[in-house]
Amino acid sequence: MLPNSSITLKRIGYGAMQLAGKGVWGPPRDVDAAVAVLREAVEIGVNHIDTSDIYGPHITNQIIRQALHPYPEDLVIVTKVGAFRPEDGSWMPAMSRQELTEAVHDNLRNLGLDAIDVVNLRMMGDNNERSEGSLAEPLTTLAELKKQGLIRHLGLSNVTPTQFAEAQTITEIACVQNQYNLAHREDDAFIADLAQQGIAYVPFFPLGGFNPLQSSALNAAANSLGATPIQVALAWLLERSPNILLIPGTSSVEHLRENLKAADLQLPPQTIKELDEIAATAVG
Repeated sequence: MLPNSSITLKRIGYGAMQLAGKGVWGPPRDVDAAVAVLREAVEIGVNHIDTSDIYGPHITNQIIRQALHPYPEDLVIVTKVGAFRPEDGSWMPAMSRQELTEAVHDNLRNLGLDAIDVVNLRMMGDNNERSEGSLAEPLTTLAELKKQGLIRHLGLSNVTPTQFAEAQTITEIACVQNQYNLAHREDDAFIADLAQQGIAYVPFFPLGGFNPLQSSALNAAANSLGATPIQVALAWLLERSPNILLIPGTSSVEHLRENLKAADLQLPPQTIKELDEIAATAVG
């Protein structure tokens, strides 16, 4: 459940980034297939979709609207702002009051909503990596839009614990979305702190940044369990902390079903121990 709300999210949602074309740019090769994935996700119980109007740009949100509008009552849509996509397809910061306000309105229009359930402020940092720096100015803009009723809850993405602490002096924060997985565990202490406060932590790139030795260890664990590496990686995240929510993305109905089965995968203690050691594996 998100803090101070009646919103209860199932622990595995759906990340919509892959619904856009190659490089998260332009339309997908098969729009009907993208629509089918979204409808299947909701049909089999997903009630949390993570998206952004910078995916496409605009394309992913338009497909979500085409597939699911009018939305089921319990469906929570989470978007993010703080970046824009120039014609070369790169990702650039967009943190001014005007840019953030326009981004929120773009999301509202393309999703067909009067208010967005959750908007995450995406800090771009240096080369899109996390880096310290005040988020007071952009977050204050979003807090004002929340007071206007355009946003119900605010979250953060790609932030440090110091930035999170600053954010809490400005407005209530419902969730944090950072890179975290078996191989990248810099947020271990951060996750524990958020769990104590009842704040959701949403890791992205569950298989991102693995070196060959780490990938081999994950593959071995998956083979021993008769599961896929992504299922094992997702199951480990679910075991890691009760405040972790997942948003695996795919453009395939088959892979969607496989991802959701991670919730039923029981990891033996010895497997968990072996998986916990992956982050310490030397670069291969």
